[in-house]
Amino acid sequence: MSSATRTTTPATEGPLLLTQRRIWIIFGALIAGMLLSSLDQTIVSTAMPTIVGQLGGVEHQVWLTTAYLLATTIVMPVYGKLGDVLGRRTLFLVAIALFTAASVGCAFAGDFFTLVTFRAMQGLGGGGLIILSQAIIADIVPASERGKYLGPLGAVFGLSAVGGPLLGGFFVDHLTWQWAFYINIPIGIAAFAVAWFTLKLPKKRATQPIDILGIALLSVATTCLIFFTDFGGNQSHGWDAIETWLFGAGLVVAVALFIVVETKAKDPIIPLSLFRNPIFVNATAIGLTLGLGMFSAIAFVPTFLQMSSGTSAAASGLLMLPMMAGLIGTSIASGILITRTGKYKIYPIVGTLLTAAAMVAMTTLTAETPIWLICVFLFFFGAGLGLIMQVVVLVVQNSVDASQLGTATSTNNYFREVGAALGVAVFGTIFTNRLTSNLTGVFTEAGASSADAAAATSTLDPAVLNALPDAIREGVVAAYADALAPVFWYLLPFIAISFVLALFLKQIPLSDVAGLVARGEAVGGAEAEALESAQRAPAPSSVRNFREGTPDPAHPRGNEGDSARG
Repeated sequence: MSSATRTTTPATEGPLLLTQRRIWIIFGALIAGMLLSSLDQTIVSTAMPTIVGQLGGVEHQVWLTTAYLLATTIVMPVYGKLGDVLGRRTLFLVAIALFTAASVGCAFAGDFFTLVTFRAMQGLGGGGLIILSQAIIADIVPASERGKYLGPLGAVFGLSAVGGPLLGGFFVDHLTWQWAFYINIPIGIAAFAVAWFTLKLPKKRATQPIDILGIALLSVATTCLIFFTDFGGNQSHGWDAIETWLFGAGLVVAVALFIVVETKAKDPIIPLSLFRNPIFVNATAIGLTLGLGMFSAIAFVPTFLQMSSGTSAAASGLLMLPMMAGLIGTSIASGILITRTGKYKIYPIVGTLLTAAAMVAMTTLTAETPIWLICVFLFFFGAGLGLIMQVVVLVVQNSVDASQLGTATSTNNYFREVGAALGVAVFGTIFTNRLTSNLTGVFTEAGASSADAAAATSTLDPAVLNALPDAIREGVVAAYADALAPVFWYLLPFIAISFVLALFLKQIPLSDVAGLVARGEAVGGAEAEALESAQRAPAPSSVRNFREGTPDPAHPRGNEGDSARG
């Protein structure tokens, strides 16, 4: 590649040796960072009903999830592009530090909207942990072998799935909800230390200007999109409110300007050429539609389990384990099979069918649904997701040039997170509006005034629910069931679209070269092992004597060259 077209140049001398030992060491650092992010999500989802109840934010609880997703979505393309241009090690350390610092702020938040602000800051770090981990894996492991690494990643999510809900439930039931964020501090420090000492990657420097204007316009467009959907579905504003459509207009203008800027930028944050790649477009569309349906369900199922089924926070956390067991099992199995066969198309097809079937089943949830049956629904829901999520990322990475691994990975994740943020905003608003109306009716029918009913609704948490009279408690449980279960019907069309897209996903051979090797920044395979062995082997005596300045009896003039160089 000529210097005129090259966007980055390595700042280190000599290629990195990607031996199997180094790959696993780097992989260990990535696991530490991913554990930090994934554990936080499972803890907070379990503790959310208590958090919003104690901070008086039941009617705004959707923002605890939306703020994190919005921030994560905005920064994903930034981390992806800057990782391609500047290298990923420093960015990964920054993401861990930012996430950990924001966790401190969350723990000490004194009101609901302060907590929302720090959750957004957490998202700025969490977005980097997700994108950089996926991109670094593509840098060090060829696509043809990447499937077998899904096992350890599945174990990380399994540990988070088991430990997160249990810890979240324990903190809520026996300590305080703040511990859901305190726990991130020691984990974050440990993850930072592990990454600092073990995550050794080539450094780079940019030779083209960073696309600052593109980043700004993408951030504005994403923010306007989320506020447009949230305001439109909110009873306080609605689709006929002027502020709702101001955000809609801002979205249109920002997107139009972004497209113009990206066509002229020397090194665009999201190259429009990616969208001429049919495999990339197909896989990204699957991620978008899956995000719309998947995250909405995951975000509010713990709330349903706690309030509608009358279980404690700890019990609701345990009830999420079948879903994660299904996700981990199919993720590991599909990864192994993809490595063996080189085929990936069938897994998203089967995954969307399983997810859709589970969603149909969940529309029947009521307060009387047996716990074991809920567990069955969740297991198949998770099994479907496990067949889709990692496979889609693998397909995207395999379909682009090695120089665009981070950019393509982040763009794919960006659109999935846009779907997630849209889904949580729209369907979360539908759920919250129905819930608020239902709960207000329950308290009003019990004799409370409108003001008292509104106050009781905004401060309702599982502890308060358990202290209510039986008749009112039964009404509250029914209100939650009536508010959430029908929302799954709205999610089904998006899963159906994902299924159709999966049918048209093109099967191409998986690359057998890691990203760093393809870009000339590393040496891999047998060559790397041989070079490392040569470096570790003791040098011949003549070479040692030459380096140390000691005459070799066999070569009496061995130091003359050294003297001459001096």
